[in-house]
Amino acid sequence: MDELGRKSVEEVKQSEKTPVIVVLENIRSAYNIGSVFRTADAFLVEAIYIIGYSAIPPHKEIKKTALGAEESVAWKHFATSAEAITELRANGYNVYAVEQAEGSYKLNAIEFEPDEKIAVIFGNEVTGVEQSTIQLTDGCLEIPQLGMKHSLNIATAAGVVLWELVRQRMPLSPKGET
Repeated sequence: MDELGRKSVEEVKQSEKTPVIVVLENIRSAYNIGSVFRTADAFLVEAIYIIGYSAIPPHKEIKKTALGAEESVAWKHFATSAEAITELRANGYNVYAVEQAEGSYKLNAIEFEPDEKIAVIFGNEVTGVEQSTIQLTDGCLEIPQLGMKHSLNIATAAGVVLWELVRQRMPLSPKGET
């Protein structure tokens, strides 16, 4: 394990974070929430905001998939997305829903500034991000999809989006390595 360079919970908490906050709006599956915690830890995002009836730590299903990341990633619960967005805006975040929508920004075609504070909202597994929430955002980010289904599990979508947001901010070495 030493060769992997794994950080302790305390080291992760003290590490410089990627200026990204994940917002989980009314997620039904606590397993999905736990998986997002694990991904958020992997990419050192600032926090997860949990909205509405979504499960919150400590929860056995979150623990099962988070594998301890619920201890290393800061999180906060809000009753509504509007409350969370108000706080995000007050703290200088640009807010995007991750949703297929008319006029959405393709994830592979949008570029953010390295220090730009971004919040990304992921919605319910069946109904997506609520329309009333989308109206409060700076727009929608869409993951281009080429197959028949045109939908991804929320945990998978979070992994794709967070990787792209982090990848854009990673410095490259002269050989193109990170």
